Amino acid sequence: MILELTLPKVRHGVWDHSVFPQDPVVRLKRTGLAAMVSFYGARSVALKMIEGVNQRHAKISGKTIDGQSYRATDPELLLWVQATAAWGFIEAYSAYAQKLSGEDWSEALTEAVPVAEAYGVGDPPRNRPDIDAILTKHQTDLDPSETLNTFLTLMKTTPTLPGAGRFLQPLFVRAAINLVPDEISEQLGLARQGLRNGERLLVQTLVSGSRLISLRNHPAALQRQRLGLNPR
Repeated sequence: MILELTLPKVRHGVWDHSVFPQDPVVRLKRTGLAAMVSFYGARSVALKMIEGVNQRHAKISGKTIDGQSYRATDPELLLWVQATAAWGFIEAYSAYAQKLSGEDWSEALTEAVPVAEAYGVGDPPRNRPDIDAILTKHQTDLDPSETLNTFLTLMKTTPTLPGAGRFLQPLFVRAAINLVPDEISEQLGLARQGLRNGERLLVQTLVSGSRLISLRNHPAALQRQRLGLNPR
């Protein structure tokens, strides 16, 4: 969500119309559920949920602190949210799990197109150059904010992971910041908040270890079971 919140109209749309500032855990669970259902749920279930989200978005509008009007259904804003979310997931996987090629990026983004279109995105990105073009187009519109600082603090300090996992949250936040393109990171004042010496390898090791854990109730596993495929 880091890049998502750097565009003022999106930032106000998210922060001023949700429970995130008061209860980030609830908001994260809702967002996580929506993502899992969208990609791994039965089509009928996913489309019904997405329709509900779209109906809620249709009621969201307002003005930024400097007077810019916004609507949550604005095609440009929908594209920014979808593109930055896709970029975040894929870039994180490539950086910390397994290096991805341009072909891998295209495959992942193409698979996401039906979901993006269901959410109202008119022309979703289909490859890495598409993502880069969207970031470049809006770069001059991005700005640092107290909202972004508050979000990062909440992600570091609010217990969102179970057990001892909560002590890793500051590390994971730094790992997320580390993904932000250098020029944008400087622009947002995040350049010195990324990973410290040796932490990249630590994150990669943690991710590698987590991939050995079998979660039979994970949405991806349930999807494979529903489709009669062998579990991984």
